[in-house]
Amino acid sequence: MQIEIQPFNPVWLNQFIEIKRSLEMYLPESAIIHHVGSTAVPGLVAKDIIDIQITLQSLDDICEETMTSAGFLRGKPVWDYSPSGMRLPPEELAKRFYRQKTPIAANIHVREVGRFNQRYALLCRDYLRTHAKVAAAYGKIKLELAKRFPDDVDAYHDIKDPVFDLIMAGAEIWASTTKWRIPSGD
Repeated sequence: MQIEIQPFNPVWLNQFIEIKRSLEMYLPESAIIHHVGSTAVPGLVAKDIIDIQITLQSLDDICEETMTSAGFLRGKPVWDYSPSGMRLPPEELAKRFYRQKTPIAANIHVREVGRFNQRYALLCRDYLRTHAKVAAAYGKIKLELAKRFPDDVDAYHDIKDPVFDLIMAGAEIWASTTKWRIPSGD
């Protein structure tokens, strides 16, 4: 897979809204949908893939057949990255992963409410949205990694993930100072 990082595109918000509307028809009413990842941060460079987080009470609340019929293909069982030095139980990192290739490329991350990985994606997004200099520095790192490892996704993530640990440390301080809370939905 070729890693291609692009300048921020304001169309990404509209693409998220379009996918969200489509997803809402197939999800339980209790589902909470957020735009996450780099495409959710104004001004940040990103891969041209919309990342969406669906939060449910249980991962079992999602219907495989419904998601497949809606055009979302399930990926292999997956767990999110655990930040360096943290020993989290598997349930804190468990998720279901789906991919949509057309008409808009999207990664759908289904996570359980109250889990570490559900909070992590939203806290990092909101921190980068409110800290333009941090987002710009992170963008420079992503561009350099994509240049050095255009065909090596593992190398790209092996370096990007610990960099994000540093960002998360700042995000945790910011969250405590501002009394940040998980938003209700996008």
